[in-house]
Amino acid sequence: MHAWLCENPVGVDALLWKEIPTPAPGSGEVLVEIKAASLNFPDLLIVQNKYQMKPALPFVPGSEFAGVVQAVGDGVRHLQVGQRVACLSGTGGFGTHVVVSAAGCVPLPDAFTMVDAAAFIMTYATSHHALIDRAALRSGETVLILGAAGGVGTAAIQIAKAVGARVIAAASTDDKCAMCKSLGADDTINYTTQNLRDALKSLTAGKGPDVVYDPVGGDFAEPAFRSIAWRGRYLVIGFANGEIPRLPLNLALLKGASIVGVFWGDFVAREPKVFADDVATMFGWIAQGKLRPHISGRYPLAQGARAIEDMMNRKVVGKVIITA
Repeated sequence: MHAWLCENPVGVDALLWKEIPTPAPGSGEVLVEIKAASLNFPDLLIVQNKYQMKPALPFVPGSEFAGVVQAVGDGVRHLQVGQRVACLSGTGGFGTHVVVSAAGCVPLPDAFTMVDAAAFIMTYATSHHALIDRAALRSGETVLILGAAGGVGTAAIQIAKAVGARVIAAASTDDKCAMCKSLGADDTINYTTQNLRDALKSLTAGKGPDVVYDPVGGDFAEPAFRSIAWRGRYLVIGFANGEIPRLPLNLALLKGASIVGVFWGDFVAREPKVFADDVATMFGWIAQGKLRPHISGRYPLAQGARAIEDMMNRKVVGKVIITA
């Protein structure tokens, strides 16, 4: 097999395209031939040694992928050779094959393509957990989505619309705002050219958004929280900006608002049954045409390092797929 190997996590330039032995699955594991892998922000952080998970060296980056089961280890009952699956493994996705825990693999409906499946679980399940489980978003409420043109942002737009919420999508360019509109956003804010607080005040008649979905952090966190509605819920998804904001806690008091942490990885580990139910719900929405990953680019596996570099340089809109 071939894979992108990280022997020294100092950045994208240190990744090496290598031939390595194809592993065999152990107990509770499966060997998957990877057909498509998606790029997520943690894939960039992990090769820079900036992610909370520090895998043993060397490792193959790539946390999310879809493929075909080639072999099963002892004790695996719900998967069989030849089955199409989507997988989450933390690492291993940017190669031709990987051994992964069978518990991290989801059998795919027949109509679900490998490319869509590779772009689905992490971003859509994160957004579903955030908006539905943690924020209890309801029909008729308004949600502000920061970084709305990114992978989790585009998923959040569609999930919020699936439950009947009004979506205000904030992004950094007019083109990105237009793309968010095409995915169902009701209104958009270009926070490069517009004042976020002024725009929110105008769009909500002074009430503010009921839910703020923030995977970005940085300078827009405080003005977004200052704009939140009474009893609003501020979702802390991540810090793609690279800066962890320091929110004045008196704002939570004055607005009767909640700051809600969204640690999706631990949620999956701690509450696997709820996670499985979430995936089943979203598969139903896919069948109804309510959800569809926005794929903005495709790279062959041999150009996987370039895909990560493009994400680092903010050239990525929606989801990027690496195909074997």
